[in-house]
Amino acid sequence: MFLPKYPDNPTPPPAHTHTPTETAPVRRSLPSVSVDQKTVVALVVGGVVLTALLAAVAVTAISVAVAAVVLRSMLREHHRR
Repeated sequence: MFLPKYPDNPTPPPAHTHTPTETAPVRRSLPSVSVDQKTVVALVVGGVVLTALLAAVAVTAISVAVAAVVLRSMLREHHRR
C-alpha cells in the first residue's frame, strides 16, 4: 500500500515578521458629561412631542388618501351617467 510522504517541517517559517516602527497614538478620552434629572426630562418630553407630531402627520396623510379615493370614485360615477 502506498503512503503519502509528508515534509519534515509541516509549518514553514513566516515569510515576513511584523515589527511595529512606532507606538500607537494615545487616544484622548472625551470630557465627562453630567446628566441630571432635568436633562432626562427634557429629552423624554422632546421625544414625546416629536412622536406626537409624527403621528399627526401620518393620520393626516391617511385621511387625505382616503378622501382622494372617495372623490375619485364619486367623479368616476358622475362621468358614467
